[in-house]
Amino acid sequence: QVQLVESGGGLVQPGGSLRLSCAASGSILSIYAMNWYRQGPGKQRELVTTITNRGYINYADSVKGRFAISRDNAKKTVYLQMNSLQPEDTAVYYCNMGSQFWGKGTLVTVSS
Repeated sequence: QVQLVESGGGLVQPGGSLRLSCAASGSILSIYAMNWYRQGPGKQRELVTTITNRGYINYADSVKGRFAISRDNAKKTVYLQMNSLQPEDTAVYYCNMGSQFWGKGTLVTVSS
């Protein structure tokens, strides 16, 4: 049974940074593309960034230059470094494995 557990969310002021982690269990992380999605208040869930099993990376235009995804296959963990956070980044952030498996999400609130 695959389980994904996100952590690292919280309250941060505009301009601040957070690092999210997604720990996977029950599967071999290295064979899957990993994704971070987010869902803001009153908004639909959107894809933020993807890292393929070969390390190719894509970002949504809204986060390019501010967010960085990385993966440590040995630790079965994917990270999302978020810098220069803005109020519009407020959302529940979800980890997704291979477009099949989902974590429960971690809340990021950007507010002064």
